[in-house]
Amino acid sequence: MNKWLKRGAFTVTALVAASAAALVLGAQLGERKMQRQVALQVGAVTLPGDAAGLARGKYLYLSRGCTECHGVDGAGKDVVNDGKGMRVRAPNITPAAGSAVERYTVADWVRTVRHGVKPDGRPAIVMPSEDYNRLTDADLGALVAWLRQMPPAPGGPAVIEFPLPVKALYAAGVIHDAAEIIDHALPPSQPVPEAATAAHGAYVANACIGCHGAGLSGGRIPGAPPEWPAAANLTPGDGSAMARYADADAFIQMLRSGRRPDGSAVDRVMPFESLQALNDTDAQALYLHLKGLAPRPAGKR
Repeated sequence: MNKWLKRGAFTVTALVAASAAALVLGAQLGERKMQRQVALQVGAVTLPGDAAGLARGKYLYLSRGCTECHGVDGAGKDVVNDGKGMRVRAPNITPAAGSAVERYTVADWVRTVRHGVKPDGRPAIVMPSEDYNRLTDADLGALVAWLRQMPPAPGGPAVIEFPLPVKALYAAGVIHDAAEIIDHALPPSQPVPEAATAAHGAYVANACIGCHGAGLSGGRIPGAPPEWPAAANLTPGDGSAMARYADADAFIQMLRSGRRPDGSAVDRVMPFESLQALNDTDAQALYLHLKGLAPRPAGKR
């Protein structure tokens, strides 16, 4: 009996050691993947110089999720800090001395925002560029113009600290950075009239891809802390969150208040700081687009 117990204990110890070694190796491969080079040719965009163009850029900055990570002032802030080895802090993206973007050219902004690649060719690991890849050239130009003239603010560089399992999952391709899932050869979106239409709503909905998936059917958000809830299914399929909203007014009220029609609170993982900044036209168009989507089962991303 003792012989079998000893053998069993040896086997368990060996398995634990092998698992630990595999985890460390996976983490090392994840670190290597973070340092890879992504070759890109980026197209130029024209920056507007008029008040209307800057106003458009400011609106996009406030309403498309940028403030959730970088703050209204662009100085950057903690996005995740669970005290368990996972910390993500967005960098200062104002033109302050020593900021991450102090020496950015227009092409550097395009490479980072649209493609998720830093000026030195490495992937911008946490930057959700899939949400911004489909911006029209005019909107991307307006956004960059606003960013380049923001008041300088004090703030530090990006901080990205992942625990070993997250690095290993990243190395294995379970968790992706934006640069590896974006079709970099896809031309920019062509402008559609800004109106309360499903066509314009499809353009607005690009800002939802990072959390809800390209098909907008939600599910667990890859790489998110385990305590974060799964993203909701925004299609009319099984488990759809959209069934709660009988009309655009009810949907917009949720965006403004963070509460569903029954009074229950939507989890604050939702970027309400940005969603509250959506104008009525964009919010109505988004509702029409989501209600008209083909049904998909919840969690299929």
